[in-house]
Amino acid sequence: MVEALKDMFNKEFFDRFTKDLKLIIKDFNTRKFISQIMDDEWEKKEFKQRCWHITTVLKNFLPADYKDAIAKILELLSHLKDVHNFSEIDDTTFGLSLEYGWILDNFVEQYGLDDYETSIKAIEKITQFTSCEFSVRPFIIKYPEKMMKQMLAWSKHEHWGVRRLSSEGCRPRLPWSMALPNLKENPAPIIPILENLKNDVSRFVRLSVANNLNDIAKDNPATVINLVKKWQGKSENINWIIKHGCRTLLKQGNAETMEIFGFNDIKDISIKDFKISTPKVKINESLEFGFTLMNNSSKKIKIRLEYGIYYQKANETLSKKVCKISEKEYAKNSITHITRKHSFKVVTTRVLHPGLHQVSIIINGKEFEKYDFELIDKK
Repeated sequence: MVEALKDMFNKEFFDRFTKDLKLIIKDFNTRKFISQIMDDEWEKKEFKQRCWHITTVLKNFLPADYKDAIAKILELLSHLKDVHNFSEIDDTTFGLSLEYGWILDNFVEQYGLDDYETSIKAIEKITQFTSCEFSVRPFIIKYPEKMMKQMLAWSKHEHWGVRRLSSEGCRPRLPWSMALPNLKENPAPIIPILENLKNDVSRFVRLSVANNLNDIAKDNPATVINLVKKWQGKSENINWIIKHGCRTLLKQGNAETMEIFGFNDIKDISIKDFKISTPKVKINESLEFGFTLMNNSSKKIKIRLEYGIYYQKANETLSKKVCKISEKEYAKNSITHITRKHSFKVVTTRVLHPGLHQVSIIINGKEFEKYDFELIDKK
C-alpha cells in the first residue's frame, strides 16, 4: 500500500529532526516538543495541516523575535551542511529532505510576511538547501511589484536553487499552493524571468521554465505560442522546454501549436477495425483495445497519436483525460496495427465510479469516434 504523504512525518523523521534542533537550541526538550506535536488532533490532521502544526510548535522553541528565530534557522542550515556533508551547490538534488523543507518553508510563510527584508534574505538562503516555492507566493501577492523585481534578480543568481525559485515560485498555477490571480490574468512580469532562464545549465531550472510555460498556457495560450515561435530552434535545451511547456496545448489539440511542431493535416490518415477486447473492465484491471492506422498518402506523415478516456463522474457525466501513445513519422502508404492497455488501478488522485465510460482515438488533435465500455466493481 502506498504511504500517505502525511505519514512522512513519522518517528524516524522526528528522531532526526529533534537531534538536529539540539544543535542550535540550548537545553532543547525533545519530550516536550514531541508531546506538543502529537496532540489529540494529530491523527486527524492531513499533510498541510501537519506541516502548519509542526511549524507552530517549532516557534515555541525558537526566539520570540522573528529576526532572531530566522537567525537560528540559518544557523541550523549551516550545522546540517557540516553534519550531513551535503553540498548546497549540487544541481542534481536538494540537500535537505522534503520534510525539512516543508517546515522551514512554512515558518517563513507563517510568520515572516510583515518583515519583507528579513524573509527575502532567509528565502534566498533556505532555497539553496530545499525549496521555498510555496512560501514565496504570499509575498508575491502582498508585494507584487517589489517581489517580481526580486524574482527577476534571482533569475541571475549564482546558485541554481535560487534561479529555479525565480521561476517555480511565480508559476501562476503551482500545484499544492495558492494560485497567483494577477499573474494568471497577466503573465507579462514572468516572461523576462523565463527569458533569463531558458538556456540555464541546470536541468531542474529548465524543467521549471517548461512547467511555468505550461501554467501560463492554461490561461494565456497566445502568450506561450508567441514565445514558442520566438524561441524555437535556438538550442536543443530550449526546444525541449517549449515542447514540454506546450503539453497542455497539444493535449487540447490547439491547431496553431500542432502546426508549430509539425503535426499537420491528416486528410490522408484513417483508422479502421477499432476493437475493445475488454468491453467490461473490472476496477484494478485494464481496458484493452486495438485499431489499424493507415497512411494513405504517397509521403510520410508526422503523427501525434493519443487516446481519450472519458471517466464517469459521481454525477454520471463524463470527464475526458487525454493519454499519449506516440509521436513519430508513419511511412507512405503504410498500415500499422496498434494495441493499447489503460489501467483502472485504484489510485489516490482519481475516484473511480462504475458505469459507462468511453474511449476515443486522437490524431494530431483531431478526435475520432467514441466507443463505449463499462467499468464494473471488482467485487
